[in-house]
Amino acid sequence: MDAVLLHGEAELYIQSLEKMSLREIGSPKWFRQHEFIEKLNMQAILNAQASQEEFVKDLFVSLGKIPTLVHAMILTEIWKHKVFPIICKLKDFNPKSTFLLYMVIHHEATIINLLETIMYHKESSEAADDAVLDLVDYCHRKLTLLAGCSVCVEIPAEDRITHVQLSDGTSIQDLQRQSDMLEFEISVKALSVLCYITDHIESLSLSVLSRMLSTHNLPCVLVQLVENCPWNRGKEKYTEGKWRPVPPEDQLKLSKHDGQVWIALLNLVLKPDCQRKYDFNNFNISQLLKLRGFLTDTVIDQIPNLVDLKNFLSHIALTDPAPPKKDLILEQLPEIWNDIVTENSNKWKAIAKHQVTHVFNPSENELRDQASRLANTYNLDVMENLIPDKPKCGGCGRQGAKRCSRCQGEWYCNRECQVKHWPKHKPVCQLMTEATQKLQKELDFRS
Repeated sequence: MDAVLLHGEAELYIQSLEKMSLREIGSPKWFRQHEFIEKLNMQAILNAQASQEEFVKDLFVSLGKIPTLVHAMILTEIWKHKVFPIICKLKDFNPKSTFLLYMVIHHEATIINLLETIMYHKESSEAADDAVLDLVDYCHRKLTLLAGCSVCVEIPAEDRITHVQLSDGTSIQDLQRQSDMLEFEISVKALSVLCYITDHIESLSLSVLSRMLSTHNLPCVLVQLVENCPWNRGKEKYTEGKWRPVPPEDQLKLSKHDGQVWIALLNLVLKPDCQRKYDFNNFNISQLLKLRGFLTDTVIDQIPNLVDLKNFLSHIALTDPAPPKKDLILEQLPEIWNDIVTENSNKWKAIAKHQVTHVFNPSENELRDQASRLANTYNLDVMENLIPDKPKCGGCGRQGAKRCSRCQGEWYCNRECQVKHWPKHKPVCQLMTEATQKLQKELDFRS
């Protein structure tokens, strides 16, 4: 499996990461950092898939750059909620290309995906330092969206915009819809990150524990996720980034996301530190007791530790647990969200106007430069290694073996299928080939 980065390259990229202002989003400096994070994300996934040395995670820990990642993710989240809606309403904004806007919208998803990969390890949670409080708040916001079923659960295949499909015809309204739909994928990744944080709760500060149990009451939020199960819609389940049909014999099988909810509940309800801190009042007990209806033998067979949770629920149904101790604790507060919002309060419209004038309406030369760098970042051979599903034949739907040599965009299982499918593929192949040749000529001319 080809590597995206060498160890030395990854170290230089991580060292160069720095915190940026909201005004700098989309700038050349931001775009360069986005490239670095994309490549680091791809390398981290490749290492995890191949069970290789996870040097990307080790470098983030040793260089102390996890807080910088968290800051960049929350900065993008705030931009999407505060600035992007204003940009969408500007009637005189008609960019030559919406590609850079899409990069910004997708930036949050890239970072949460990278964090999901590296936060699996205890040392990553410890290296996050005070930023873990902001990360807990971020995960709570996303889990609340999931629990309330207020996020769209899928981007239909025919509407999905990919890095290689961006064109001048992609409107601002299309991007706004993509941003809304992307929230589901981001929220599911946030569930994974939160699960990993709860795994290592003993090594984190009391402020993190208090934030999860007292401020946000995450056990009750997780109960809502067990009830609603937003990644399950009858005969389909959301796994590995897409909705997949579930055979009848697998209907009762827990998905990865089901397991993460149950594990997080086990950690937050049964770990001694959590039991001492959590307020088992009448409301919280009534919510937790709802779980008994879901703790069937089939579920417990798949996660045997849930028998301990079932026994504990039977215990609190009959007796009142001791109230939490009211110790005087100087509690830390998350700073990233508040600092960004405070710094930019009442400046959202000014930032939006600055960005549409100086950032999101690039010249032809800037567009060519961005396209060249994008092509270098998203190498097709590397991207294919990151996709869990093997490519399918465009003719019969079986596993593909070779790509079309002209456009490199369609797969076939054999020569016979390719010949049969050619009348349908020919117009698309011609368009893709012409577009690629045109871009290559522009790049050659520029160089």
